[in-house]
Amino acid sequence: MIRPFRLFIVAGEASGDALGTRFVARLREVLGDRPLELSGVGGEALIAEGLHSIFPQEDIAVMGFGPVVARLPLLLRRISDAARAAAAFAPDLLLTIDAPDFNLRVAKKLRQLAPAVPTAHWVCPSVWAWRQGRARRMKPHVDRILALLPFEPAALERLGGPQTVYVGHPLIERLQDYRPGPGEAARRGDAEAPTILVLPGSRRSEIHHLMPPFGEAVALVAERLPQARFVLPAVSHLVKEITALTADWRIKPEIVAGEAAKLAAFRQARAALAASGTVTLELALAQVPTVAAYRGAGWEAVLARRLIKLPTVILPNLIMGESVVPEFIQNAASPQALAGALLAAIADGPARQRQLDGFAAVEQDMRSAGPSPAANAVSAALALVRDPVGG
Repeated sequence: MIRPFRLFIVAGEASGDALGTRFVARLREVLGDRPLELSGVGGEALIAEGLHSIFPQEDIAVMGFGPVVARLPLLLRRISDAARAAAAFAPDLLLTIDAPDFNLRVAKKLRQLAPAVPTAHWVCPSVWAWRQGRARRMKPHVDRILALLPFEPAALERLGGPQTVYVGHPLIERLQDYRPGPGEAARRGDAEAPTILVLPGSRRSEIHHLMPPFGEAVALVAERLPQARFVLPAVSHLVKEITALTADWRIKPEIVAGEAAKLAAFRQARAALAASGTVTLELALAQVPTVAAYRGAGWEAVLARRLIKLPTVILPNLIMGESVVPEFIQNAASPQALAGALLAAIADGPARQRQLDGFAAVEQDMRSAGPSPAANAVSAALALVRDPVGG
């Protein structure tokens, strides 16, 4: 009888749950007749795949300095709980997904309890941007990092981190969702009556800092392009708050909620005004020229200047190795500056074309791992296992 393959997986939030589900589905294909036993921490999707979650994912799905401090005793207990449960499960592989501050501590503790268990971590921590010493500290207890971005393997090697493999980004599998169909293409091409995305972020702090300059920038663009349509895709639980924050805007955006409405807006958009963050990569792959901005509290800006070691934090710029997407930080993110850059991104001309050419290069680089990030992730992780199919 073939011994089951045992995978202990720790997914700290909903996005990790989605990645983990793809990993498990592909792993079952590779294992063939060999049974798969799952344990660890996950949400509804992984539990539906047969994962026994040793405690609720909600216990560790926390972001932001204040919330983490408030829940610190529970988080520290859950780190120990996860590591001890993993050691008792005696897995063939530990796969941790994202949530690096939690997951890398689990991996470290498991390496002490069960040194022979191979460990892979999916989604490279942003050590290339800040807290770079984390790269070297990960190496003793993480055998392989599965990276979403093509520049990360070289960055981790330079920083003395664990071996890192670029497996590809899940967005590559969804390009058709972001790009216009025949009817939508006509709207995207209209420079006199464009659809313009307004994306102030998904966290309350960044939304509150960016909404005032975004509102004024929208009004300035509307003065030049009175037929422009402004669409603001909002996270569902923030719709009421965003609606209140736009109440005094001179030009009211069309607020939409839900993934389907967001993707429809992306397919129709000619340009976007966006918060710095992962959405800028979505926009690049959707081929939507973008103006990016960041504003935070004064202490956040001081801390960022000290910690972040890069000339740009925009993911498409990092992938290209040059600043193609204009970004405006803190006081530089004035309504006038944002509106001017946005008008240049809307109009047919060199500024818009430079972004479109850059986005084509981003796509080419992002596709270099092949069409299936999940298949690549499984292959890279199983390379750490002595006999994955039990033969």
